Amino acid sequence: MRHSPVVPGVWPAPLADGAGQDPPLVAVAHGSRDPRAAAVVEALLDEVRRARPGLPVRSAYLDHAAPSLGQALAGLGEAVVLPLLLTEAYHSRVDLPSALNEVRAREPRLRVRYGATLGPHPLLVAALERRLAEAGVSPRDPGTAVVLVSAGSSDARANAVVARVAGEWALSGGWWGAVPAYASAASPTPEEAVRLLREAGAPRVAVAPYLLAPGLFADKVRRATLAAGADVVADVLGPAPEVARVLLERYDAALRAPAEVAAS
Repeated sequence: MRHSPVVPGVWPAPLADGAGQDPPLVAVAHGSRDPRAAAVVEALLDEVRRARPGLPVRSAYLDHAAPSLGQALAGLGEAVVLPLLLTEAYHSRVDLPSALNEVRAREPRLRVRYGATLGPHPLLVAALERRLAEAGVSPRDPGTAVVLVSAGSSDARANAVVARVAGEWALSGGWWGAVPAYASAASPTPEEAVRLLREAGAPRVAVAPYLLAPGLFADKVRRATLAAGADVVADVLGPAPEVARVLLERYDAALRAPAEVAAS
């Protein structure tokens, strides 16, 4: 049996409004061999639990870590599945829907709402500024240029979203400038972006990783940009309270979504 891609909405049937406890939130991260990544995801979900006591929250991972999505959904009659991803790209459009369809084949009575990715969202920009401030960069400092670094994607639409966020950040005022960069699959690379800003005369260059958790990309970005002349590299977004708020907004939006059903 062939299943069509899942889109944000209701899958495979609407959840009953007001029927008992809110359905569990199952947050799905990409997963990493680096144990720091899962630790940060769990810390973020603890932040969500503190923000909304009583809401059942579970984690799941697409790769490299447990539990899998199928394991996280085991024993549930309904759930809201949310991708812990910062842009719409291959993982949210293909990998996660495929994993959901595998669960559906085994558990046809399970009712799941599938929500949107975390980004883009204004609160994520606020979280980026929080991390920069923690690294000693004054908010919207006119003497500082910022490099917004994402993991990068083979999907040009995802990279365009990051470029748009950087552009809006630059136009919002304050910073000397703000430019996008990509740790893989696209250009400029983070170190290229740092050098370009230096050549353009930026008095100070700060790097803001648009990354959820530590790992290979975050470590590589820090080393490469500092070597290229960056003055400071902020921490990853991690369990920032703004990220937890976005996750809860995505949960609430999924509960209100029209009945878009993934046909079998």
